[in-house]
Amino acid sequence: MDVLITGSYGRVGTAIIDHLHDDPAYEFTYLNRSDRDEDHSYGEYDTHVADVGDFEAIRPAFDGMDAVVHLAAYPFTDGTWDEVLESNIVGTQNVLRAAREAGVESVVFGSTNHVMGMYEEEFAPELYDLGFDLKLTHEDPVRPDSYYGSSKAFGEALGRQYIETHDYPTQCYALRICSVRDPEYDHPYGDAEKAVEDGEIERDSPEYDRAVRRMKAMWQSRRDFAHQVDCCLQDDAVEYGVFNGVSDNDRRWFSIDYARERLGYDPRDNGEEWDAPPNSHQIGLFGSHSSVEASAIAAILTPRWEFECIPTPRSSVSATLSSSRFPESPPQ
Repeated sequence: MDVLITGSYGRVGTAIIDHLHDDPAYEFTYLNRSDRDEDHSYGEYDTHVADVGDFEAIRPAFDGMDAVVHLAAYPFTDGTWDEVLESNIVGTQNVLRAAREAGVESVVFGSTNHVMGMYEEEFAPELYDLGFDLKLTHEDPVRPDSYYGSSKAFGEALGRQYIETHDYPTQCYALRICSVRDPEYDHPYGDAEKAVEDGEIERDSPEYDRAVRRMKAMWQSRRDFAHQVDCCLQDDAVEYGVFNGVSDNDRRWFSIDYARERLGYDPRDNGEEWDAPPNSHQIGLFGSHSSVEASAIAAILTPRWEFECIPTPRSSVSATLSSSRFPESPPQ
């Protein structure tokens, strides 16, 4: 399968490179607005250099592709409308238009948890505790927390429009990605440890504890994210679907039942299994907790394409619908 990835060298795109690039099922093409130097860790790959805001520049990269994973975006929640407009609004339209013109069958759209961000604003920090009674599904009302969140909600809707009004693409998957981090911070203590390194908080402080509790709920490990993308690329049944992207965390408030059922998503990681950050020599190598054993390391190093995506029969999945607990739209 020939697959184009936009925003290839960002934090999320590199998770696909790390775990799927050598998969014999795929031939990847990487599109990024800038290339990497040869001595860079991602400098060995051929790159179609273009900005998704420029249709004519990106259009040739879509020819001959079977699928597109669209990750290029302005990713900050404090962004202004002008800052998200070109990359997230115009860029997504350009990607879908190019996919239509080139006859690309499948588009995987990198959406975000911030499409539903006001639920966190309303219920945090209690939301980060084990046992908090909230599991958001694809059927709950959209509640963006920012222009960034709204721009991704637009992308989800535009993807559905293309599926229902054009011949191509024929399949579209919107992944509401929670918290995927760079390799050295790919664990539930990652945000807290980075904040300590940046001098923003102190270890063993309430702020550190809050950051850890949140990430134990929101973490999607890099290997679990790559596996979910793999499930989308291998699927031949879904025409359009919105799926939450998060690891199998006990604290998560985003349900993954629908992704399990429709895609066969089977995440391997759970933030609750960690009781401390990894030792310094493990950071960026194994992405596992301080008591990691040889068997766990072997599992982490197993190529993602050896993990099958097997959808669960509908009758064996209990629906977790929570829309009745919330108003049709957020308070004005």
